[in-house]
Amino acid sequence: MEQVDFPDWQKIDLRVGKILNVAEVDGADKLLKLEVDIGEENTKTILAGIKKYYSKDELMGKNIVVFCNLEPRKMKGIESQGMLLAATSEDKSKVILLQPESDIKPGAKIS
Repeated sequence: MEQVDFPDWQKIDLRVGKILNVAEVDGADKLLKLEVDIGEENTKTILAGIKKYYSKDELMGKNIVVFCNLEPRKMKGIESQGMLLAATSEDKSKVILLQPESDIKPGAKIS
């Protein structure tokens, strides 16, 4: 496992995000398009390969952990502006979203 020094760790902006909307992505078997409130009246569009593990209804209103300052990436013609964090079993049969243990305001910084 490669080590990361503390100054590199400090560059990562992890925040609590609240999922406001979930949509299918045309032509994608695995992707869902999430609109996520990350506080201060900011929302991000995040594409996540979690369609097999979560329904749209299960995701709506859920608080998650978001990697906010990840360089944007286009997938299926849509710009993904961050990444949600999840734990994945070795065989990828199980994916669990990382979530705060209790309710907290969107945009709360994770450190």
